[in-house]
Amino acid sequence: MKQLTDHLIVISFDCLSSLDFPIIQELPHFQELLKHRSYCKNVETIYPSVTYPCHATIVTGKFPNRHGVINNTLLQPGNESPDWYWYRRYVKGTTLYDEAKNAKLTTASLLWPVTAKANIDYNMPEIFANRPWQNQVTISLLSGSPLYQLDMNRRFGHIRKGLSQPELDDFVLESTVQTIQSKKPNLMLVHFTDLDTQRHHYGFSSKQAQAALRRHDNRLGRIIHALKQSGIYENSTIIALGDHSALDESMAIKINVILRRKGLIDVNKRGKITDWKAYCKSCDGSAYLYVKNINDEETKSILQKIIHDLSRDKSNGIEQVLTKKELRTMGADSNAYLMVEALQGYYFTEGLNGDFIDSITTEDVNSKKYTVASHGYSPNKHNYTTVLLASGKGIRSNAIIPSMQLVDEGPTLAKLLGLDLGDTDGKVIQELLEI
Repeated sequence: MKQLTDHLIVISFDCLSSLDFPIIQELPHFQELLKHRSYCKNVETIYPSVTYPCHATIVTGKFPNRHGVINNTLLQPGNESPDWYWYRRYVKGTTLYDEAKNAKLTTASLLWPVTAKANIDYNMPEIFANRPWQNQVTISLLSGSPLYQLDMNRRFGHIRKGLSQPELDDFVLESTVQTIQSKKPNLMLVHFTDLDTQRHHYGFSSKQAQAALRRHDNRLGRIIHALKQSGIYENSTIIALGDHSALDESMAIKINVILRRKGLIDVNKRGKITDWKAYCKSCDGSAYLYVKNINDEETKSILQKIIHDLSRDKSNGIEQVLTKKELRTMGADSNAYLMVEALQGYYFTEGLNGDFIDSITTEDVNSKKYTVASHGYSPNKHNYTTVLLASGKGIRSNAIIPSMQLVDEGPTLAKLLGLDLGDTDGKVIQELLEI
């Protein structure tokens, strides 16, 4: 298969929304990327629309129920901080970076989700110490490329302040620039989370989110400059994309409070889960409902009645209840018994205590209150699409794609590198490519 570009740089701006398009097209470096007007500002995300499943979809071209990453975090009832789907082993089948390695192309990845212990030449995976006895530096080094990460930390570690933003993205940016200049990878995957963080804390259209968009424009500019300085710009392709949008909310739904009251979740005197028959696993704007024993018809019947009764009253914040069959059609985890979708303004948590619904706001250092934003909602939600911008070698000029799906991105990216991801759920967007 013909290779259309020598260097493919995929930049994920987490939570970049179609609603941001009028803003970014006025920013100088996004403008440079849009000079030849090759983009889609109507990319349908997946279900649930949370970061780890989305990024696994981008590199596989498959829906979550086929690539296996069905949520951000694992089902671990009783664990206040569940482990995430950090490791490559959670992804079923091949990926863009696997096929690039098989083709003897040089690969690099910076904080791309679900890449811990992946076979990537220069790998700084997104993973964090999730247990008191774990050390952040050690767990990162052991999960990626040790010498490469030590070098990046030696050069730029002073920029970072733990996981706080915007410092984390600034560290990733400097590492990206250095990697382009010194390694010139054929495939580079970069994940920036500044915008997503600001929207979670301060709301979708907050001044903090707008500031993050401007910082992202500067980051894009630095990457473009690094490609030019390295002498590979003319032979490179830049893909800037989002993974999902977000919606403002002010109410948190805690279905586990009801399940506990009904005897489907057991806790000890300290309030820790000791056993469960049914459990609500949050995906923020949606939630899976699991039954521990698939043959427990009594629990299924009780759970179904609870959810049916809750969904009849719109003040409970549930917009839709999805069956196993509907989950399979949507590409979500069909191991769940049911799934619930929140009304706009609501989202789900896994809390066990207190009221069924909490009013949620966040405060800054000056005690100013903000509405928070989240994602995980159905791709069918209104004004909930994301974007893809493409520029450089192998990209057709003035290609405006009316609409596409997130699952189309993997096959299209693979085509640029002359690769094939096999049996995907998406298709190559031929109109975007100069073939």
